[in-house]
Amino acid sequence: MCYPLPVPTRTKSTWMLYGAYGFTGRLLLAEAVRRGHRPVLAGRNAAKLAALATQYDLDWLALDLDYAERLNKTIERFTLVFHAAGPFIHTSEPMVRACLAGQTHYLDITGELPVFEATFARDAEARARGVVLMSGAGYDIVPSDCLARHVADRVPGATHLETALVALADLSSGTVKSALVNANRYPGGSLTRRDGRLAPTPLGKGRRKVRFSDGRVRDVTPFPWGDLVTAYHTTGIGNITTYLALPRLPGMGLLARPALKVLGQGAVQRLADRAATWMFEGPDEEAQHQGRTYLWARASGPDGAAEAWLETGEVYRFTALAGVRLVERVLAAGKRDEPPLAGALTPAGAFGADFVLDIEGVRRFDSLP
Repeated sequence: MCYPLPVPTRTKSTWMLYGAYGFTGRLLLAEAVRRGHRPVLAGRNAAKLAALATQYDLDWLALDLDYAERLNKTIERFTLVFHAAGPFIHTSEPMVRACLAGQTHYLDITGELPVFEATFARDAEARARGVVLMSGAGYDIVPSDCLARHVADRVPGATHLETALVALADLSSGTVKSALVNANRYPGGSLTRRDGRLAPTPLGKGRRKVRFSDGRVRDVTPFPWGDLVTAYHTTGIGNITTYLALPRLPGMGLLARPALKVLGQGAVQRLADRAATWMFEGPDEEAQHQGRTYLWARASGPDGAAEAWLETGEVYRFTALAGVRLVERVLAAGKRDEPPLAGALTPAGAFGADFVLDIEGVRRFDSLP
């Protein structure tokens, strides 16, 4: 029988899923249970947790990130926390601090560049504590990170990296809220990386055409995807441009400039945040099993260039599949044939370019017909 956990002792449990009742959290939970895991469910809302825990016969724990002392005492009993409650610009920092204090591994599914940078800033501390910190343990940024490493490995001394992806069609409210909270963060609306530094770029400037593995040639535009930070750490390449093919869909206007300029302001953002809760429900089960996504990457340098393509299943389903496998790989680190891990890591940095090929529905191509 499931029950709420008391303030815990020092006895280590295996892992916690924080934000379990969110759209992506529920998908992660279903996949974890399917693979034989029994994570402790956590989040702010006790009623939602109790209902979900009853459904799966799991333990649960209502936990507010604002109460540092209880948070620290709780987290220290877990070996790993999978953090699925965004916007991560607000929620990741207290959870990372608690994980470092408790020597507990931390994974999240953010796509927010400031969160990636904050995670990498704790690398030395994580190494000293023997803790893995891994932001982007889902569609943001597993497939693009693995594809970036794949092409970079084929071009020793590469100086430039480009990645592009086809945007998801059906958004969850959490995804939209993350976009809204990061509105107006970048002068001009976008970023690239030049000579190792993030450089503001006008949104829409630098558009190009990319042929994807489905045979379609799409217009893509520079967009501040997580690879600007993560692929830099994975590959060491100092010049990176990340592109996105934006579909023309109802609601996508919320993610475009100048709409973000308005929606990112104070009270307007709060209203938009509430609206996102009921406007964006995420893909239904049929879409999750039938959807496809497409990625492309190219590395180049003085000695040549290489490009490759990747196909995955639907974005949210991919996140559930990849996220649980990353939990398994991190928990296995240091055991049997798995080398020990510590520090702020990317998925491909920790587990190689081929990690993504273990995910159901993924195909990689080094050439197209």
